Amino acid sequence: RCTVDDRVTRVAWLNRSTILYAGNDKWSIDNRVVIVSNTKTQYSIKIHNVDVYDEGPYTCSVQTDNHPKTSRVHLIVQVPPQIVNISSDITVNEGSSVTLMCLAFGRPEPTVTWRHLSGKGQGFVSEDEYLEITGITREQSGEYECSAVNDVAVPDVRKVKVTVNYPPYISNAKNTGASVGQKGILQCEASAVPVAEFQWFKEDTRLANGLEGVRIESKGRLSTLTFFNVSEKDYGNYTCVATNKLGNTNASIILYG
Repeated sequence: RCTVDDRVTRVAWLNRSTILYAGNDKWSIDNRVVIVSNTKTQYSIKIHNVDVYDEGPYTCSVQTDNHPKTSRVHLIVQVPPQIVNISSDITVNEGSSVTLMCLAFGRPEPTVTWRHLSGKGQGFVSEDEYLEITGITREQSGEYECSAVNDVAVPDVRKVKVTVNYPPYISNAKNTGASVGQKGILQCEASAVPVAEFQWFKEDTRLANGLEGVRIESKGRLSTLTFFNVSEKDYGNYTCVATNKLGNTNASIILYG
């Protein structure tokens, strides 16, 4: 808007040195720019669908009694934050180094932060577009959230899933007692990514499902060896072996009377 009075004889709007309107005559070829009012008190233009390239100085130039006067206004264009490029979900082996990237655009320049969405609270990890993790551990697996923030609009938020592979470790394997003629169950629990495969041995003999009244069931982290009708010869030392592509581990479990 440009406020004028009745001494004004000529008016024009300029963008930098380009004339947009002179009086009611349109000089700009941009159809987004239109005149709103040209009266004795006001000379105003409107720009539809503003773009970042419209930012800059605009000048209202008026002629009064052969004395030109100008009034300047600076247009600042704000842009909501937008994440334009972010790392894909990734699977790595424990001990590897990982770099996650999150590039964002906006005006003013958005602040980019990374945080780890873990069960132990959601702590900020990095106040930067790049998050570097050296020697990643299994506890650092999970979802990482990138947010781009400026004060123009709500933050733009995206997530990246990081899967950390690690070899099996047996977290639970207890010796178990069972009476002759009763049911006996040995359990072996192993954490691993990818999930471990289990095998059971007695001495050097691998046990197979359905043989000699035993059943082996493995689901997720847990494998069970079930004796439906325990006999004296079933007592002794059993070995549970958990394996994935990164390695294997074993535990000794005793079935006793």
